[in-house]
Amino acid sequence: MNAPSPRTVSPQAFGERPEAARAWLERLGEIAVSAVHPDTLLPDRLPEPPAGRTLVVGAGKAAAAMAVALERSWDAHQPEAPLSGLVVTRYGHGPQAPDSDPSGEGDAERRIEILEASHPMPDDLSEKAAQRMLEAVDGLGEDDLVIALISGGGSALMTLPAPGVSLAEKQAINKALLRSGAPIGEINTVRRHLSAIKGGRLAAAAHPARVLTWLISDVPGDEASLIASGPTLPDASTPDEALAILERRGIEVSAAVRQQLEANHESPRPDDPGFARDESEILARARDALAAGRAAAEADAVEVRLLGDDLEGEARELGREHARMALEAQAGLERPLLILSGGETSVTVAGDGRGGRNVEYLLGLFTALEGAAGIHALAIDTDGIDGSEDNAGAIVGPGCWTRMRERGLDADDYLSRNDAYSFFEALGDLIVTGPTRTNVNDFRAILVLPRTS
Repeated sequence: MNAPSPRTVSPQAFGERPEAARAWLERLGEIAVSAVHPDTLLPDRLPEPPAGRTLVVGAGKAAAAMAVALERSWDAHQPEAPLSGLVVTRYGHGPQAPDSDPSGEGDAERRIEILEASHPMPDDLSEKAAQRMLEAVDGLGEDDLVIALISGGGSALMTLPAPGVSLAEKQAINKALLRSGAPIGEINTVRRHLSAIKGGRLAAAAHPARVLTWLISDVPGDEASLIASGPTLPDASTPDEALAILERRGIEVSAAVRQQLEANHESPRPDDPGFARDESEILARARDALAAGRAAAEADAVEVRLLGDDLEGEARELGREHARMALEAQAGLERPLLILSGGETSVTVAGDGRGGRNVEYLLGLFTALEGAAGIHALAIDTDGIDGSEDNAGAIVGPGCWTRMRERGLDADDYLSRNDAYSFFEALGDLIVTGPTRTNVNDFRAILVLPRTS
């Protein structure tokens, strides 16, 4: 993927032509995503071939693109070395057929098999993919190498319930945690302790082979063991912590689930000697996407304020907070200002509407701005899918307030029903990119222009 760059735009053009500000922000989002795509990250990145086999496993929204990029580099630099394996990604996030092979028939020649399963709710193919990975690593020896390609979304895509726990129970708990507004760290702690493959269990099954884990991080703070619930990394959390999370969130569980957690079947701990030869590296994270956006903006003489790459909390409340920040900043502004942030917010679902955290964030921001002139904002999930809808996010500007009134829409009503998707769809302001095949969580950009009077 070739990294795009925004056209140089004079600060005056933003104010004179609002559509220029919108196009500039959308281009900035493209730059951010390109910077963290496997095609940018993986060329020529290869380990030394081991004396034995090299087996690739992996899970996540970026897993297919990571596998294709790895295999391409492998074939270019060490084509005689054996390579095999399988990864699982979300439906529709498999490899794009190259222009020379629009039929996709080249898939049959791949050394690394690519499976697809459901996200954010796991399905039976998620369970089958996890089982197949455990079977693939079984029987490996000290001379073998496992390369694990892990990215966000892997928790749902590679789901194998612990003994005595059913897939239906895990699905119900996952759904309840998502609806409760629990942060991803809490959700993945529960997932690890109800799993037969997460929390380092996949690596433990592969030992005594050495395990090299490459990750694309989608978790605030970039704790490697939290990404996709850490199937190849040891786990510092405990079953008691998982049970406490469920109780604090008011989530009822079956006797079988409670028994699994109370039995204290711990996942492999960080001091487990079996992990002594293993290595892990985070190849991309939210800060890399934000850094790419910042560099592009500064090249266009736009001042940048970076709020952080790990912001959490209720999406709508963060949007309102950022709206107030933008309005305050605008008062003394002499040149355009870009406010950037990343992370993963939460949505406590109270209504029956459609939408993900990015459109909920934007609708909260939109209602607080009340059509203020000279402020435009974009919020997208870098994987191209905001929640479970078909959009990456949305974009707003002063013109949205006018169109809302013309069409008789009530933003507060849509927000009360968690129906931000429908609101921005009605205005024509959704951003639809399709799957990007990477995932470092959210990219939020607010462009604040100086007041003209």
